Amino acid sequence: MFFALTEHGVVGRALSAGKLPGRANSNIDFRVWNPRDFTEDKHKTVDDRPYGGGPGMLMMAKPLATTIAAIREFRGGFDNNNYRAKVVYLSPQGRKVNQTLLGAALSENIILLCGRYEGVDQRLLDAEVDEEWSIGDYVLSGGEIAAMAVVDALVRLVPGSLGNSESVNQDSFSEQIDGLLDCPHYTRPEEYSGMAVPEVLLSGDHGAIEQWRREQSLIATEIKRPDLLNKKD
Repeated sequence: MFFALTEHGVVGRALSAGKLPGRANSNIDFRVWNPRDFTEDKHKTVDDRPYGGGPGMLMMAKPLATTIAAIREFRGGFDNNNYRAKVVYLSPQGRKVNQTLLGAALSENIILLCGRYEGVDQRLLDAEVDEEWSIGDYVLSGGEIAAMAVVDALVRLVPGSLGNSESVNQDSFSEQIDGLLDCPHYTRPEEYSGMAVPEVLLSGDHGAIEQWRREQSLIATEIKRPDLLNKKD
């Protein structure tokens, strides 16, 4: 599943540009670990029926704990055995992921735990997980898609991962635009289906352009996400 992330787009380019997994001095070090590789039975079992009955299966604690321990041991070999990492469980019950959370997490090592089936044995969460993150109020078949979204959003924030470093500064929710939504953007042709590019963008007056963009960001935020403005009150 993660080939879509590691072989294409921003993350794929960042990894192929010399910031490769396994290097102690990498700006980006991304690996995928399969809990089935750390099981003890011939069927590589990672799930079982939940106690108390109910539908579905539940991921077992031991294979996940063993996988997390193996990750820490592996990375410790690159970090003089002083490797520290926050374990984050991707869960619809978690803290909502936003740009502020990601910016704060950028300096940390993170192990993303992807649930499957009906979830994960609570004892594993109590013993190993530091935080739970959610990408929205809906349920996915597994945490992998959520993890890919988180990784992609994090990599965008790593200096050098984008062709133009200013791109991140103009993103919606970024601190540089005070957490507002981004302004509208236009490209060629100057007229399309009877709609023209705003004249200010063709004026060459950078001060006027910046003022227009700020005003448009405020308007877009007020219309689409007024809650973002309410947070500032």
